[in-house]
Amino acid sequence: MPYLTSAVLGAALLCFAFLGLRARRADGPLDDYVTARNSQTASTLGLSFLASGMGAWILFAPPEIGAFVGPVALAGYAIGSALPLAILARYGPAIRRHLPQGRSIGEFAEACYGVGVRRWVSLVSVFYMALFLTAELTAIGSITALLSDVPPALVVIGVAVTTLVYTAVGGLRASLATDRWQAWLLIALLILVAGVALNRLPEMPVDATLPSIPVGSALGVALTLVIAVTAANLFHQGYWQRVWSARDDRALARGAWLGSGITVLVVAVVGGLGMLAAMSGLDLGAPPIPFFALLSAAPDWLALPALVLAVSLVVSSVDSLQNGIATLVVAGSGRRGLSITAARWATVALMVPVVILALQGLSVLRLFLIADLLCAAIVVPVLLGIWSRMTPLAAVAGGVAGMLGTILPGWVTQGSLSAGVLAASFPGSIPTLAPFLGALLASTLVSLLIAWLRPGTRFHLANKGDA
Repeated sequence: MPYLTSAVLGAALLCFAFLGLRARRADGPLDDYVTARNSQTASTLGLSFLASGMGAWILFAPPEIGAFVGPVALAGYAIGSALPLAILARYGPAIRRHLPQGRSIGEFAEACYGVGVRRWVSLVSVFYMALFLTAELTAIGSITALLSDVPPALVVIGVAVTTLVYTAVGGLRASLATDRWQAWLLIALLILVAGVALNRLPEMPVDATLPSIPVGSALGVALTLVIAVTAANLFHQGYWQRVWSARDDRALARGAWLGSGITVLVVAVVGGLGMLAAMSGLDLGAPPIPFFALLSAAPDWLALPALVLAVSLVVSSVDSLQNGIATLVVAGSGRRGLSITAARWATVALMVPVVILALQGLSVLRLFLIADLLCAAIVVPVLLGIWSRMTPLAAVAGGVAGMLGTILPGWVTQGSLSAGVLAASFPGSIPTLAPFLGALLASTLVSLLIAWLRPGTRFHLANKGDA
């Protein structure tokens, strides 16, 4: 069985590499390598948004939220996962028009506020995506150990090397080409695995009820997830690259709305499976993994398609993250003359520490929450760059206020600065609303106040179209 599993996973990875390498443009310029500018249809973008955002995390977090917190919090998770795409659907066309040669969120920030803010935003984005990469590779190692006898390190390294081969050579076009197939494979395998697992689900107890916690607590968790996931994903450079890869404004808007809608459905379905696992009385494990608890009552052969599903999810997110970070490194340098070779080496170099950390099997949830919180502290000042009254002072002050806002709730309620800092670092890896709400409110209020009192007069993104 280990040989069959290894052969199937190897074949899947080779197929992804073939599809990615076939899509490359051997003589394309650096701009095409990092943006595939004005080339993608709405349907391709919709599937790409789905594939690049859906990682192995959907097999862990939504089912656990559904099983232990209930449908209200699960709805918050689904909305938070899709909301960044809805924001890009609404404002992406305007960003394209005002910044037609843009390539990254860093360049958007520079167009609004200048070089200093660009470097700050790029650093946050790279930090967030590096943690995302580590989490995805760690997850596929854990899933491999759970579902097969194949050495987890072999799959972790296999995924990292395969994605590096086609993203380093083919750039964004390679990622977009594989995303289409991975999205359809993800949907098909999810239907197969869920259908067979549900068919073998133990009979539901007569007194079974939906998992839930008090409504106030559930709403708090839902709001926390909406803020955390939305803020973090708005710093996902893979999403921003696709703003400029769209064939036109209409394709971008329709593709982002399509990706948003499918994302809501996928998160809701996977989370619903967690609720059914809890309601049926299955042993969810310690730590709880409701999705995989469903597989314990299913036929043994289902482990293989479930593992292929997990590998497809990881590959689809990892290749987008690899190319996204390389783009930020190149675009963030401020030197548009950098070569494709430099971009490729940046892609390879960033993966070395990520793979080393992923092979340790560490939990990255706490770091993920800290990264989400950092994104939440500055996301509003960055996005307010489309408003003509915003200035670098308002943006920087809002970001600093957002960071102070993360520690203020714990400081006030527990009476010391150290307690506030500890609360904002999420001891026990438990997401709590207060730091996120403090970050969002403080950054928004301070940005708006300074922008209103000292409105911008400089030439920036919001009035570029009138120049």
